[in-house]
Amino acid sequence: MPNMSSELPTPPQVPVGGSPDKLREHIGAAARQDRAAALDAWLREMFPAHVPGVSLVAVGGLGRRDCAPYSDLDLVLLHNGAAGIDRVAASLWYPIWDARLGLDHSVRTLPEALSVAHDDVKVSLGLLDARHVAGDAALTAELVTAAGDQWRRTAVRLLPALKELTTTRWASHGELAFLLEGDLKEAAGGLRDVTLLRAIGRAGVADTMRPAVRAANLRLLDIRDALHLAVGRRVDRLVAQERVAVAELLELDDGDALLRRVAGDARTVAHALDDAWRAADRLRNGRRRGLPGGTPTRRPVARDVVEQDGELVLARTAIGPVPDPSLSLRVAAAAATVQLPIARATSEWLAAFSPPLPSPWPPAARAALVSLLGSGPGLLPTWETCDRYGLIDAWLPEWARMRSLPQHHPIHRFTLDRHLVQAAYEATAYAREVDRPDLLLIGAFLHDVGKGLPGDHSVVGAPIAADIATRIGLPPADVATIEKLVRLHLLLPDVATRRDLSDPMTISAVAETVGDPTTLDLLHALARADSLATGPAAWSDWKGRLMDELVRRVHTALDTGELPEPPAPDPELLDGDLPAVHLDGDRLAVAAADRRGLLGAVAACLAMHRLDVVGANASTVDGRAIVEFFTQPRYGSPYDPVALAADLRRVAAGDVSVTQRVRARAMSARGGTASPRVVWQRDVATDAAVMELRAADSPGLLYRVATALDEAGAEVRAARISTLGGDVVDAFYLVGPWNDAAERDRVTAAVLAAV
Repeated sequence: MPNMSSELPTPPQVPVGGSPDKLREHIGAAARQDRAAALDAWLREMFPAHVPGVSLVAVGGLGRRDCAPYSDLDLVLLHNGAAGIDRVAASLWYPIWDARLGLDHSVRTLPEALSVAHDDVKVSLGLLDARHVAGDAALTAELVTAAGDQWRRTAVRLLPALKELTTTRWASHGELAFLLEGDLKEAAGGLRDVTLLRAIGRAGVADTMRPAVRAANLRLLDIRDALHLAVGRRVDRLVAQERVAVAELLELDDGDALLRRVAGDARTVAHALDDAWRAADRLRNGRRRGLPGGTPTRRPVARDVVEQDGELVLARTAIGPVPDPSLSLRVAAAAATVQLPIARATSEWLAAFSPPLPSPWPPAARAALVSLLGSGPGLLPTWETCDRYGLIDAWLPEWARMRSLPQHHPIHRFTLDRHLVQAAYEATAYAREVDRPDLLLIGAFLHDVGKGLPGDHSVVGAPIAADIATRIGLPPADVATIEKLVRLHLLLPDVATRRDLSDPMTISAVAETVGDPTTLDLLHALARADSLATGPAAWSDWKGRLMDELVRRVHTALDTGELPEPPAPDPELLDGDLPAVHLDGDRLAVAAADRRGLLGAVAACLAMHRLDVVGANASTVDGRAIVEFFTQPRYGSPYDPVALAADLRRVAAGDVSVTQRVRARAMSARGGTASPRVVWQRDVATDAAVMELRAADSPGLLYRVATALDEAGAEVRAARISTLGGDVVDAFYLVGPWNDAAERDRVTAAVLAAV
């Protein structure tokens, strides 16, 4: 063994900082080969060469020679029972740890390594990348040969377990092709899936590493190299704030171009793996039947569509010199309904020979589109298959513009194309709540078609959606409904979260805009589907309850012509001793002797108990100030009702010491936000003007703004707090007409100073 007291060799250095041109030298296949060679040399220098029957084997990225700048090392110390192997391992592992390199290591004999690989599919895959680094080369060669032979013998048995593990990983990390912030390694279509493709190809199941897959793999590896260098550490998730730097290192135009490249390459990998799984299934099913060369069973599924070997193919009668223009849509609808994949050869035939759809579409094509959009779980994989082979572009030429289009608001999880299909999928849950489920599905699918074009996407997208609806053959009345759904798809969530629903003017304005109960129900279902398709930050139980209340009140106005009465104050808060505190789940109410600053003081107390305010009402009745808050726990844990009630009573009695620390922290958080805006709307409330604050969220923001309004002499009747990712749109109902522009400017300045 080497002398541990002697100076150890220095590990290869990873570049830190530098110009983009300098960093680009460390990106690409050649740079990865150089890194692997440098790591090999360093490890060989540390390896005790005089110990027989021991070898150091690289697996993982180092084994494939595609390690990124900050990748971990995956090493196996292989031995034939040599004495002192623990000391040999320590002489290798400790210098690696001292160099602050990540290390995944194991020490095994050849039989142990093969035994573990036989039972653990992950280990079996890892050994397929095994490569000799130092020591007994013959021992390593024996492992490489035996591991490859064992994989080829056992792959068909192990692939179902591998597919189950892969599906679990996909469920956790999502699909890289459609994510705005995806994991380049673990997400579906990422680098981990390329490893699976190599393994399936090594088993002889399918030709998996075709040129397109190899090219996609190299580009994804380059992107990961650039990401490591841009961040300066090991990271595989490409988040929004790193896109520009990574794009610059790859000499792409911008972050959007980078995201489109990732999406295209991830789709290539995902499609190849999908084909590989199906090839494995066919092989396994054939072996199970014992008739690998026998005639497969064909089962009719729909008109012109039959099932064969777990895939959908065309019936023989469907293939003719002039195919039905609606055939591709009908095949897609059948595949999504029965949740079976379309055979690759069938998809290629449809792409090559399906004639263009006439305008307007025939009824069979329109019915097939609605069936496809309403198919539920089968929609997403079927749509992706059709998109892969260019069928979607043939149906909807506008789709090419929307494919892989990034959405820049942080509440969005998916690219635009996936968001639209996901919205249609989510809309199926509400199909039974509306009179026209077909229009709901089409409206959900088209609601954001205006994104990526200049202007308000709702306004810009409405005529585009109307053109598409006309082309697919909807009658004029239905086209008008689709146009209205797209134009107004944000109406209900915006009003519900930013306006006082007890104000008659709010209800009458929405009722006048919507026009009829059928459209109201469609908009309600569409808004919920859109929120769920956007991502977790766009939906909450509180938002759902607000929309339900708004729709109920507007329904009353549309059905009876009368506006619902505003809710009466809680009678328990109007009588009895002061202060009074009522806690009812997410609703909290405080009554105290009328005084200034109560709204802000209670907001500070709620912030101290880690409660986020989503709505507030304030009123004065017979000398009593009543404030009502609707909250949700900041970190998911429920509040302590005893402690909160006690603190609220002290605050209501005027004890400022309760929230002193929170107030200090809130005031110190002022500033540092990007260009807050104040917008006044004076004709949307019965007895007040609405002041909207649009700003970045920060601790104690509501307390600061409420305090500033109070000190400026503005009386707050209600407040609605809408949080969208890291931004807020807070609407404050200020009693009075506020006709004086100078007064509005004075209050605006006070609020902006508090932000």
